Amino acid sequence: MVKNILQYLEKTVENYPDKIAFTDINREVTYKEIMENAQKLGTHLSKKNTRNSPIAIIIDKTVECLEAMFGVLYSGNFYTVIDTKSPIARIKLILDTLEPIAVITDQKNLGKVETYVDQNIYVYEKMINEKMESAVLCDIRRKMIDTDPMYVLFTSGSTGIPKGTVISHRAVIAYANWVTKTFDITSETIWGSQTPFYFSMSITDVFSTVLSGATFHIIPKSYFSFPIKLLEFIKEKGINSIYWVPSALCLVANFKALEEVEIPNLKKVLFAGEVMPTKQLNEWIKKLPDALFANLFGPTETTDICTYYIVNRKFENTENLPIGQACDNCDILVIKEDGTEAKLDEAGELCVRGSFLASGYYRNMERTLKAFVQNPLNKKYPEIIYKTGDIVKYNKDGELMYLSRKDFQIKHMGYRIELGEIEAAVNNIEGVIICACIYDKNNSKIVMYYQGENLNEKDLLAKTRAKLPVYMCPSELVKLQSMPYNANGKIDRNKLKEMLEN
Repeated sequence: MVKNILQYLEKTVENYPDKIAFTDINREVTYKEIMENAQKLGTHLSKKNTRNSPIAIIIDKTVECLEAMFGVLYSGNFYTVIDTKSPIARIKLILDTLEPIAVITDQKNLGKVETYVDQNIYVYEKMINEKMESAVLCDIRRKMIDTDPMYVLFTSGSTGIPKGTVISHRAVIAYANWVTKTFDITSETIWGSQTPFYFSMSITDVFSTVLSGATFHIIPKSYFSFPIKLLEFIKEKGINSIYWVPSALCLVANFKALEEVEIPNLKKVLFAGEVMPTKQLNEWIKKLPDALFANLFGPTETTDICTYYIVNRKFENTENLPIGQACDNCDILVIKEDGTEAKLDEAGELCVRGSFLASGYYRNMERTLKAFVQNPLNKKYPEIIYKTGDIVKYNKDGELMYLSRKDFQIKHMGYRIELGEIEAAVNNIEGVIICACIYDKNNSKIVMYYQGENLNEKDLLAKTRAKLPVYMCPSELVKLQSMPYNANGKIDRNKLKEMLEN
């Protein structure tokens, strides 16, 4: 019985001990090496004599960070990876909520960490010299169960305080099994990783790697500013599978990099995190007609994903991609405001049940009880579902379509409007690279920020009015040299709101 994600690592070490598991720009490790290094770290941490306690990791996206993650799990505790480049004020908020028993960092980040952490700092370069004690680690493992927390992942909270989502071993085991089976992830898979380890999308490629014996290349973040260099890296490493945010895929398409560098080995292109513009997706499909393309969808609270759509037909640039169907061992409900189930073509909130669900929010029972609730369709026994806050509906083909976030839905000129619908329409206008809409409540107007080429404001407004009713058309257009993105690679809407306020 698999009750701990480390069992997958250990099984893969038996099958592929000397196979390259993970690489970064400076280092590569085999499966045997990463397990042995993690066991050393776990032994060192075990001297804290704690179980199911939080340990923070403040290390860049490197092989060392991965070893620290697995090391924490060997110690019987759970980890939180924190962005080394986050403002210190935000890191402090996370640490205040987490109250970790230890903070793991490396020599590179130690000086900075010491300015805001005054005790229980563990340095990777010293910990790695520990002698592994198998009896200690076996005793820790014997006491662990599959509902024990594996990690806490912090995302931005509406109150300004980051919220920590608690994910168990059981959830990651169920999710990793689905990913590996659905997308045929094997020992032949070579991942090219884009997303940070403090972002839920990383769970997909990291733990499907561990389960299958695949190889995982960390792509240097700077390469995502240079599309040609990025594709050359993919070609050089023989990468055949990627799982990126749409912004990264759009960057490559918009700069015509696919015209310059051929990447015939790339066979799987998965994406999630935000809406994928069909125009740019079609550019990728044109260049890689035999590759599998899939739109994955879900929040951090469902480990990473709850629905998916494998692209199986041609879409016009003006069409929106479905988010498809529920993942195996995961069930979705579309619930209307009156608590009843939505029918075909009726909009409702996406709710999720099953093994992928988070345990709740860390040290925030009030928020947990609001989001993780009794299934309103089940009056017979306790059954928890998660309310995602995403508005969806089924199309005539029975495919789930994403409409908007509940908090992207506005009331303007007497109409209920989805800002995502405006963005989807404008993103398909020739010359628009990317756009994002913000609602200015104080002045009751829709402001659209956009990045484009060979397009003046007057023409863009005319083309927008040709696609949308008057009440949905932006009142103000703001052209940007570059769209702001957050650390996860998504459009930074908070930054746009700040620009609006200033």
